[in-house]
Amino acid sequence: MLKRINGRPAAGSACVKFKNAEFPEPFPTGLEYSSPARGTWNIVHTGMLVPDSHQIYVCAAGCLRGVVLTAAEMGEMRRFSTIAVRENNILQGDMETLLINGVTDILNRLPVHPRAVFIFTACMHHFMGCDLPPAYAELRKRFPHIAFADCYMDPIMRKSGLTADQSCRKQIYSFLQPQELEPHAINLIGNDLPTLETSELTQLVRQVDWTLRDITRCHTYSEYQSLAKASLNIYYNPAAKPAIKALEERLGQKSLYVPLSYNYEEIAAALQNLAHALGLPPPNYNTHIAQCEGALQKAKALIGTTPIALDYTLTFRPLSLARLLLAHGFNLISLYADTISPEEKHDFYFLQAHHPGLLLYSTKHPNMRLTERQHSEKLLALGQKAAYFTGTNFFVNLVETGGLYGFDGIIRLAGLMCDAFTTAKDTKTLIQMKGWGCTSCL
Repeated sequence: MLKRINGRPAAGSACVKFKNAEFPEPFPTGLEYSSPARGTWNIVHTGMLVPDSHQIYVCAAGCLRGVVLTAAEMGEMRRFSTIAVRENNILQGDMETLLINGVTDILNRLPVHPRAVFIFTACMHHFMGCDLPPAYAELRKRFPHIAFADCYMDPIMRKSGLTADQSCRKQIYSFLQPQELEPHAINLIGNDLPTLETSELTQLVRQVDWTLRDITRCHTYSEYQSLAKASLNIYYNPAAKPAIKALEERLGQKSLYVPLSYNYEEIAAALQNLAHALGLPPPNYNTHIAQCEGALQKAKALIGTTPIALDYTLTFRPLSLARLLLAHGFNLISLYADTISPEEKHDFYFLQAHHPGLLLYSTKHPNMRLTERQHSEKLLALGQKAAYFTGTNFFVNLVETGGLYGFDGIIRLAGLMCDAFTTAKDTKTLIQMKGWGCTSCL
């Protein structure tokens, strides 16, 4: 529900019915609002996945505030340092020297040198045209036993080229050194959270007794380096595509996309492609589909006509999930997403044609700060942002699928919906925790 100012909805162009939405940008680009739902991972959380690594951020003090708080919340300040850029550095033009000497001073003060270092530069380095490659070359000369990776914290680049998230997901694999490839070894690439062992994806790999590695399960730098041995990289997070391409070019590892989906046929096709890569006959998933139907029917019997809101932070494929819920009679009334992924184009036009009245909300439009977060009836939210904007205490608290995948993921999600419907949560406390599922939430 939206507050009304002078008789008009305050959200303005922050809300649109699907029948009037445009693909892939349904909302205008401009000033953005950031809600206090903080469960999604940021570049600090993702970088910490590399064991025995250290992060150094080089930017103005005001920009450092957020990343410093993230590292502090994680209890990982020992793996985190900053270099503050001041006005005199800009006026004197010594940005490269500041980076070299600052990083050198930090590393020399650490009790033990890390195996790898992420250096995050910021917008001002782009504005000033800083010549960073020679700076990194000098650091590699001074510290030949340390691997360095250039990373970026530059909001100005969010609408062009790789986003900071895509770049970071690519760079966390940049320290891998070429090794002899093992024909029966697979990596799962690009996720912040480990895929559940019960997923059909994992079970297929276990069935042939191949080695399955994932950076989310690496505890030592040696385990991390073993990722370079895999002959095949599989991924289902679209943001991992730049990382996959880089690994193909640098290490010669083949890749296979097994898209996350809530469409039975698409799930089966992805798993059958994986089975083919493993040398297995095409599996039949009729039993799994029947189990999904049973789980969804059970959830629908409990939830009934209760309104449901869904947001993009829960899953990489929110429109696909919306189609599944609507097809099974759930009362999905609103979806929160700022852009539409190219792989959800078909889902977008299906919803536009068959569910034209479904409301699509931006999560970043400035007018969203004026939404009335009160409802006269019980509402179930799927995702933290949906919970925040609707003001409900009944919500499924997942980010980035929470490791759920395939038919098993649908069955478990249906169960989580039932649990969320029957048990209220402390929404305000939970959604303020950054990087849900990482050490900051333990």
